Amino acid sequence: MDVKGVAALVTGGASGLGRATAEKLVEAGAKVTLLDRNGELAEQTASEIGALAAECDVTSPDSVTAAMAKAREAHGVARVCINCAGIGGSVRIIDRKGNPMDLDHFRKIIEVNLVGTFNTLRLAASDMSTLDGGEDGIKGVIVNTASVAGYEGQIGQAAYTASKGGIIGLTIQSARDLSSHGIRVCTIAPGIMLTPLLMGLPDDTLKMLGDQVPFPKRTGHPSEYGSLAMEIVRNDYLNGEVIRLDGAIRMGPR
Repeated sequence: MDVKGVAALVTGGASGLGRATAEKLVEAGAKVTLLDRNGELAEQTASEIGALAAECDVTSPDSVTAAMAKAREAHGVARVCINCAGIGGSVRIIDRKGNPMDLDHFRKIIEVNLVGTFNTLRLAASDMSTLDGGEDGIKGVIVNTASVAGYEGQIGQAAYTASKGGIIGLTIQSARDLSSHGIRVCTIAPGIMLTPLLMGLPDDTLKMLGDQVPFPKRTGHPSEYGSLAMEIVRNDYLNGEVIRLDGAIRMGPR
């Protein structure tokens, strides 16, 4: 798909992987809307990169519907949706004293990462289904964000691992489900990426994390995520695939 002049949505687009992807889309000529719960930062980012901002809570059907309506009014129905919104958190299933994890911790991460991704996917797909597919029948493409933790969850990552594993499992199913509507679905599973969360760590800690990666021995750059997302959008034969972006790392238990 050539994105020049095409409307695109990026959740979590105010920073990190989402911003890097939005920048790539804007550079390629797409009309981009940043959906982010941090409305102020989304507005700032949008002004810096030449996009539209829409404050949005991905877990809320009403919030996503309203944000997409704003984007649709400005740019038309989106043919591209990149889901980067997500949260982390590390809590053991039971602590050292044998106390169980607060179920609300697990529920919140599942709600934002997995339910939020599906909420945006279903609403974006519904909009895309109304579009003309052209000669090839392709109406749109959706790219979700999982994590290598979805395969190799580390100690304390029960909620995060379950949420990202759910996105991985959803990939082939949703690609099949939406195939009759001309919509492709793929997922990127990043490894250790230099997102705003990691940028606050000391240099020696960042080096330690990078040294865990077989090659290249460093953390991944958000721009590399953005480049892969753009290739998925451009390559119409990529569908139902989960692509690891991790420098060949396989996470240990800690």
